Amino acid sequence: MNDEGVAQFKKLNLDNDSSTNNNLLERNNHEKLVSTSQKPSNQLKNGLLGWYAVCSTRELKDNKPYFFTMFNEPLVIYKDKENNLRCIKDLCPHRGASFIGGEVIDGELVCPYHGARFSSKGECTNLSRITCNHIVDDNYDNYASKIHLFQYICKEVGDYIYIYYTGKAKTNLNDFEVTDPLYTRFINNYGFNIDEYAFEEVVVDFKCDWARIIENHLDILHLFWVHGETIPDNEVNRKVITSFNQEITKERDQIESKYKYKDKTKGEFIRIKFLPPGRIVIYKGEPKEARYIQVLDHIPLSKNQARVIVRHYRKFMKNKLITELLLFRKLQHRVFYKVFTEDYMILRTQTFNNQMGYVEKDNVKLLGEDKMVQYYWDWFKSSNIKDNPWEIHPINSDTNSVHQDIAMLYPPANNKLQKKNTQSIKINLLIRMLIPIGLLLLIL
Repeated sequence: MNDEGVAQFKKLNLDNDSSTNNNLLERNNHEKLVSTSQKPSNQLKNGLLGWYAVCSTRELKDNKPYFFTMFNEPLVIYKDKENNLRCIKDLCPHRGASFIGGEVIDGELVCPYHGARFSSKGECTNLSRITCNHIVDDNYDNYASKIHLFQYICKEVGDYIYIYYTGKAKTNLNDFEVTDPLYTRFINNYGFNIDEYAFEEVVVDFKCDWARIIENHLDILHLFWVHGETIPDNEVNRKVITSFNQEITKERDQIESKYKYKDKTKGEFIRIKFLPPGRIVIYKGEPKEARYIQVLDHIPLSKNQARVIVRHYRKFMKNKLITELLLFRKLQHRVFYKVFTEDYMILRTQTFNNQMGYVEKDNVKLLGEDKMVQYYWDWFKSSNIKDNPWEIHPINSDTNSVHQDIAMLYPPANNKLQKKNTQSIKINLLIRMLIPIGLLLLIL
């Protein structure tokens, strides 16, 4: 990160709880690292554990808890009485029930089994803990004050909710040692000014391997063949499939590839950044001049299940009234859903072939233009050996699949929202057609 990036980070309000001192210490330590390093390393320092953007702030509506999983571990996000974000393991320490079916009342998470209420201001006044302060049976009062929920550090920045995932939830947030600075994920620190953009967002779910989805989104060349008829760009279709020169830069916090036409008069096609473990940024030209930025956050829910938060930032079509009249958001969502549906079967069969052991060197040959993909897999394989995240909370064929069964909420795994969006477009178009007809009839 450069000096400008460090200065931008200082302006951010990351203190959603009482851990201000920890944040200041983290910033100071990173500033020392920046000032003492002579040149960027060409080896990614982040592994598969660390900061993940897991959902948008809009998911936390009506004080309802938000349920999801990370590497098979069931988790819940909610806001407490002090409006602090909390990410807890979905496990009531009274009898081991889930909080699914429970609710948040006055900032307290309520278990649906016996009504246990959890607060960060119960008998325990340490806001880094979440204490049970009530169970239906009054005889449990003394017991309840001594039990705590297991949790992870949770932050809200730029309409994203991030968690610091280690696979080992703790009852006291102060027990975490944060070695991975969150702000290395902020795209503002790479030259973009997000305040100049409007954005649309969709969330998409896949029943396939998380790592394969990241590979797919790093593979620029498949856009021409798979999505050529869907992406509204005359330069992207099967008839103009072309070859590119690549300029790849590897640093401590990112890998970036610039794809340039071999015909130098055409300039640059696109750029792509990989910010491990799960963020991809796609854009064209210099960051400050890019008219659009696509940001994709990949969330490893469980084996064969993954979620992606897709945001398309733009410097055009920013007027809310005009975009509403033109159904811009809904039409954008339709394109997003169609693109990811086109990838879906490919990703599922790749996952199967990999799990069957078919995707080996003798069977799969990478091309010269797959350099970005190769660098990604080199990082992934070494990180997987080091962190081994899927073995922290392993599941097998005998494991109850309740969390996996309820997890798939979005297209392409669940087409309800896709159908609803298409229906809404048709209804709105019909209304727009009827309005002038109705006005004409009134005049006549």
